[in-house]
Amino acid sequence: MGARIRDWQQLWNAGLDRLEPFWPYIAAAISISLAITVTIHVAQNKRDARAAAAWTGLVWLVPVLGAILYFMLGVNRIRRRARQLTGGLIDSEDGWRVAAEPLPACGHLQELSRLVGRLTHLPLVDGNRVEPLDAPQAWRAMLAAIDNATESIYLATYIFGNDAAGKPICEALERAVQRGVKVRVLIDGVGALYSLPSVVWRLRRRKVPVQRFLYSLAPWRMPYINLRNHRKFMVVDRRLAFTGGMNIRAGYIQSPPAITDLHARVEGPVVGQLLRSFAADWVFTCREVLETSYSGKAQLGDVQARGISAGPDADFDKRRLTLLAAIGSAEKRIRIVTPYFVPDLTLLATLQLAILKGVEVQIVIPRKNNLRMVHWASLHALSWLVNEGARLYLTAAPFDHSKVMTVDGHWVMLGSGNWDARSLRLNFEFDLECYSDALTERVDRFVDSRIETALQLDTDGFRQIAPWRRIRNALAHLMEPYL
Repeated sequence: MGARIRDWQQLWNAGLDRLEPFWPYIAAAISISLAITVTIHVAQNKRDARAAAAWTGLVWLVPVLGAILYFMLGVNRIRRRARQLTGGLIDSEDGWRVAAEPLPACGHLQELSRLVGRLTHLPLVDGNRVEPLDAPQAWRAMLAAIDNATESIYLATYIFGNDAAGKPICEALERAVQRGVKVRVLIDGVGALYSLPSVVWRLRRRKVPVQRFLYSLAPWRMPYINLRNHRKFMVVDRRLAFTGGMNIRAGYIQSPPAITDLHARVEGPVVGQLLRSFAADWVFTCREVLETSYSGKAQLGDVQARGISAGPDADFDKRRLTLLAAIGSAEKRIRIVTPYFVPDLTLLATLQLAILKGVEVQIVIPRKNNLRMVHWASLHALSWLVNEGARLYLTAAPFDHSKVMTVDGHWVMLGSGNWDARSLRLNFEFDLECYSDALTERVDRFVDSRIETALQLDTDGFRQIAPWRRIRNALAHLMEPYL
């Protein structure tokens, strides 16, 4: 046996010796084959020309390694897996027909409603009550709702801190489980690591069913590391919901607060759409199918609303197209509040067109950002809009994490999504679009309160920025597709 092994080793070594002069050609052939394969795949699957050009350049300039990185990070495997696991759940209308949906009273926004209906495959529904809440109010209301739950609690969040905000929620969820309430908690796999030790272990010790979305340190799971579930909502007893931009973190409720935000308490038939979004994420994560039927009253308020679930599992960028349509529909005023404003060139151009046709555009961002590169890129993009006539306001501390947009005093969208490439293309986001003059007036008052204490940065202010800072901002903006 030993002699046979030695013979095989000698044959192997002899073969390698004969191939030695050809190794450079073999390596070049492998490298070129990989580059051609990736280039073809990129050309067929990437809609963003800049992303396609970047990946193509990488695989040719950095042979083999570029191809490995592309197959790890550049291929969208989520869409196929989501369809396999959710079946028809994501696009199910539960008996509602988009063609029969009500139209907004404001005539010039009716086409916007029709378009978003086609994007989401969900109808605009009447009879909802939507109450905007600041972060401390929302945290207290969510805690009370958990304690009053009798049937079910479905909670999805990006960050769930193991801190002064998260621990009381954990204890309330434990009490709900002990009462026999069906509790399901979904935390993003990366967001769960923001607070260590992770709250996941605290929940599991309390017998609270919890899952982490796309969480794994295994090498074969690395292709999903860049795709995060940024949705933030809770549905209680299939009739009451909370949604918006707020994570569960102590910074929101401490005194003085380090972070401020806008969340909303939602009642009415649109809660069924939040249920559907959670159920799709839950079955995607652990294959358990949940009940998605709305159990509340059909008429609780006068807000027409629709949920917009967007993410890399969709065939097109629902949220981005909704923003483009809303900007194009505006006739008088657009107001945007966001912590991260780095839109792509199409969104920027559409905002510029709105300004040129006489629409007032107001944008509110934090004066100091927790992500410096994003802030620098934001200032560069915003300088173009301010030069066209947009009004830019920079808010002082606490850090404003709100994500709100209003149009013409009739339409409002609030939720988890920002104005950056991550929220527009990579993250799973949930936003609520609402048609209601009264609700929009309340949200506009919230925006007014931010503007009252903000610093306005006009064209003169931009000119006073040091040249080296302007260069820094411009260089940061080159990274826009990756921020």
